[in-house]
Amino acid sequence: MSQTPEAGGVRATTRKIARLALPYFRSDQKWKARGLLGAIIGLNLLNVYLLVLYNDWYGVFYAALESRNQPVFWEQLFRFTWIAFALIITAVYKFYLTQLLELRWRNWMTGHYQARWLASQAFYRMELARFSGALGRAPDNPDQRIQEDLNLFTTYTVSLTMGAFNALVTLVTFVGILWGLSGAFSFDIGGSTWVIPGFMVWAAVLYCAVGSLVTHLIGRPQIPLNYQQQRLEADYRHHLMRVREYSEAIALDRGEAVERGQLDLRFSRVLANYLELLRKQKNLIWFTSFFGQAAVVFPFIVAAPRLFSGAINLGGLMQIATAFGRVQDSLSWFVDNYSSLAAWRATTDRLTDFEDQLVAQSVPLQAEQVGSEAGLRASGLTLGLPNGAVLLADAALQVRPGESVVVRGPSGGGKSTLLRAFAGIWPFAQGRVERPADAMFIPQHPYFPEGRLRDALAYPEPADRYGDDALRQALNDALLPDLASRLDDEDAWSQKLSGGERQRLAIARVLLKRPAWLFADEATSALDEEAEQTLYGRLKALVAGQGGAMVSVAHRSAVAAFHDREWRLAPQPPGAPARFGVSER
Repeated sequence: MSQTPEAGGVRATTRKIARLALPYFRSDQKWKARGLLGAIIGLNLLNVYLLVLYNDWYGVFYAALESRNQPVFWEQLFRFTWIAFALIITAVYKFYLTQLLELRWRNWMTGHYQARWLASQAFYRMELARFSGALGRAPDNPDQRIQEDLNLFTTYTVSLTMGAFNALVTLVTFVGILWGLSGAFSFDIGGSTWVIPGFMVWAAVLYCAVGSLVTHLIGRPQIPLNYQQQRLEADYRHHLMRVREYSEAIALDRGEAVERGQLDLRFSRVLANYLELLRKQKNLIWFTSFFGQAAVVFPFIVAAPRLFSGAINLGGLMQIATAFGRVQDSLSWFVDNYSSLAAWRATTDRLTDFEDQLVAQSVPLQAEQVGSEAGLRASGLTLGLPNGAVLLADAALQVRPGESVVVRGPSGGGKSTLLRAFAGIWPFAQGRVERPADAMFIPQHPYFPEGRLRDALAYPEPADRYGDDALRQALNDALLPDLASRLDDEDAWSQKLSGGERQRLAIARVLLKRPAWLFADEATSALDEEAEQTLYGRLKALVAGQGGAMVSVAHRSAVAAFHDREWRLAPQPPGAPARFGVSER
């Protein structure tokens, strides 16, 4: 389970953000992405320019009020109208283009990470890694990383970087204006007169520097709490999904009270962490609220002596106060956005962990897989478990076309693991496996996507590849005549059907696609003896007619009767290099 990362430097965090963000702006959509980003930057610059005009308007307008100059008053009202209208248009399109960029970026990143998560069985390896450290540190809830964290990352990255850019441009623009308006401040110390030019600028810098330092000290605990909150929320949601997925088994076991206890425990952790986060946010809001309110009157207090001395008029005071507000807002960007920055940092750390795991899981670990039309051949095959235990050492196995082999042995002996190695998905395998391409695997617990029955039957191929007659024939041959008329019914088939019906539907899938080679892992364990005999007879006839072979994992002697050879995984004497070996019947 992922742990809360230690606080790192700004440079390290920036590298993480760049590592996640730059691929989109270098992708096949880079020109659209860069164009949108350029338009948003342009609108931010236009917004700052309009604010400069607005600041100048303040000085002229309030000076006209002070001098009771009616023509200038009406002239400035008209000027205000078009400045305000331009600001409104800029705000609307800046919002729209920003949201559009976030949407397109999230769409690209979601597709990018979905593809990598599903490639090379990374999703399967990550689930194995949850139960051992043999594949590295497993990220918690990859579904949450893709669905929620990518959304948060794109939102925070665009809004915060554009906010920082806007603050920087505003600061650079208004510092010069405030410097020219604020004049010099002089005071006497020890008989000497000291003059500070641009006093209001230095006052704003000092005010915001102190505020930023105090904000960081108060708000720093939010970073690990945000990280933890996202993980706990995902754990709670994951257990809710498991209750729904295993609803029938839980109901049969009368396990509602246990599941309620587990859900209550996980949700109590969510609430406890959130309450602690809430306390830290409350402390920060105490300070930022005080800081923001004090900033309203601070420029008037500092500039008031010049007004009362006659050095500036009311318009000048308002212009100074407005310019000071712009500079102070820019310098206070860190203070105002600290909570969002903490959440952004936590999201970035979680996605970086996920990225590291995707890179780690992309390295081939399983036995070498080679295509072969001459049959199945494994040489030097060694199978291990995530805990390091060895199931099979340096085995040499072969199945020729026309043969059928049953794999038998005690439960937990590695029979299913052997088939996983043949399929090329078991990461703790070494050696070489040669296997025909025209092969299908039937797991003991098959998967069916939710939706139309025809899609579940044809999975993973498109259903329109097969005609209705072929689909119905496959269902009838698999002893599912009641489903033959329900091809367009939509349902959660993995939950709707019984265990035996699911296994028959998996066999119907094989009968539909007619592979030459078949690997079955307890594929009929939920069937009655008569149905098992019928279906195994049809499966054997299918592969024989295609010139292939069949390898089955089974405990029942009735299934073994359909096979010509037997591999028995038998216990080895103490001190042997592997727990199990292979013998021929």
